[in-house]
Amino acid sequence: MTNLRVQPAVVSIEWLQKNICHPDLIVFDASWHMPATGRNGKSEWQAERIPSSRFFDFDQSICADILSNKKELPHMMCDENHFTESLQALGLNQDSAVVIYDSLGVFTSPRAWWMFKAMGFSNCAILDGGLPAWKSGGYDVNEEVPTEEYETGDFIARELLGQFCDASRVLEAINEQSTSILDARPAARFNGEVEEPRAGLRKGHMPNAKNLPFPSLIENGCLKSVSELKLIFEEMVSSNNNIVCSCGSGVTACIIALAATVAGYEDISVYDGSWSEWGLPGELPVVTDQ
Repeated sequence: MTNLRVQPAVVSIEWLQKNICHPDLIVFDASWHMPATGRNGKSEWQAERIPSSRFFDFDQSICADILSNKKELPHMMCDENHFTESLQALGLNQDSAVVIYDSLGVFTSPRAWWMFKAMGFSNCAILDGGLPAWKSGGYDVNEEVPTEEYETGDFIARELLGQFCDASRVLEAINEQSTSILDARPAARFNGEVEEPRAGLRKGHMPNAKNLPFPSLIENGCLKSVSELKLIFEEMVSSNNNIVCSCGSGVTACIIALAATVAGYEDISVYDGSWSEWGLPGELPVVTDQ
C-alpha cells in the first residue's frame, strides 16, 4: 500500500503543493476542449503545466476505437486491456496516488477521474480549481518541452460494472421511479430550444430526465461546498434513488457524478454515449419542453 492517500474525490492546491514531490504521486493533465474553441489540450499542456504532470488523453488515446464500436461516438470508454496498457505506459503503479487537473478549473478532469474509478483505481482525486487555481495560488508551472517518457508501471485495470452504462440501461431507467436521470447540458439544449452543436442530432432530452447544468455545481472555478451540493441534489433526486448522469458526449456528465459523490451518493452511473448517441436519428424517445 502507498504511504500517500489522496483525500476523497477532491484535493486543494495547497494539498498538492505539499505533496507534489512525493515519490508515489502522479499528476495528470486531462484537459480537453470542444472542437469549436480551436484549443488543443495536449498542446497547451506541452507549453505550460503543473511540474512533473503527465497528459491523460481521453479523447484520442485512452478511449475506445471508433471503428470497433461501429459508430462515430467521441471518446467512448475503452476496455480493461487498453486502459491497462495506456496507464502502464504513463507510469502508473498499483500503489500510486493520482491527482487530475484541467486547464479550465473543473471541466474535463472529472471525466478522467471517473474513468480511473470505473477501472478499479480509487486512490485518485481531482485538483479543485485546476490549473487556474494553481496559478492564482502563485505556484510554479513548467514551460519546458516535456520528454513524455516514463518508466512502465505495474497497474492492472479491473473494471467495475455499472460505473458507465449504455442506451439500453437508460431506456430502462426512464420508467424507474428508483432512478433519476440528470442531464448536464445547458437548459436551452435540454429543452430543445436550440440546435445541438454536433450536426445531425435531434433536439430535446430523454423522457423524465431532469436538467442539472454543470455550471450550477461550480463556483469560481471550484466545486461548490458539500453542504451546497447536498441541497442541490436533495431538490432533484428522491431519497436513496440511483443516479444516471448524461450530457453531450459523456464529459460534463462526470461533473454531476463527481458532485453527487461528494454529496454522499453512491449508486451513480454515467451514460457514456450521452446525447451524442441518444440524439441520433432513430427510435430512442426524445421530448422537448417547448
